[in-house]
Amino acid sequence: MSAAEEVIAELEEGFALFDDWEDRYRYLMELGRELEPLAPEEMVEANRVSGCQSRVWLTTRAEGGRLRLRAASDAAFVQGILALLLRVYDGRTPAEIMETGPEFLGRLGLDEALSMSRRNGAAAVVGRIQAAAQRMEAGATG
Repeated sequence: MSAAEEVIAELEEGFALFDDWEDRYRYLMELGRELEPLAPEEMVEANRVSGCQSRVWLTTRAEGGRLRLRAASDAAFVQGILALLLRVYDGRTPAEIMETGPEFLGRLGLDEALSMSRRNGAAAVVGRIQAAAQRMEAGATG
C-alpha cells in the first residue's frame, strides 16, 4: 500500500466516526483551520487555481525528489477540502501523485456533499498538482 493510500485509509476511518454530514462538515472545517496560512506574496494570480468556485491558491516546489504543496482558499469549507488534498498529496513522489486520482473523495463520501462546481474545483486542484508532478518528473529525467 502506498503512503498516499495509507493516508486515504486513515481519512476513511476518521470520516466513518461521524454519523451525519453536519459533523463531517465541522470536521472538514477543523482540518482547514489547521493549514498553515499562505503569505500575501504567495496569494498571487500565478498561484490561483482556475475552475474553482471560490478563490484557491496552490504553491508547489520540489524538495528531495518529492513535491511540497501549500494551499489556501477564501472559503472555509474549501479550505477543508484543500487540507484533505494536501494530506494525500503533499510530500509524495511524482509517481505516487500520478497514480492517485481524486476518486478517493468519493470513498470519503464527499461526492454526495459536494456540489458539481466544488467537485470540479477539487479536480482542478488535483490536476494542477499532477501537472506539477509531471513537470518535476520531466525535469528530473530530462
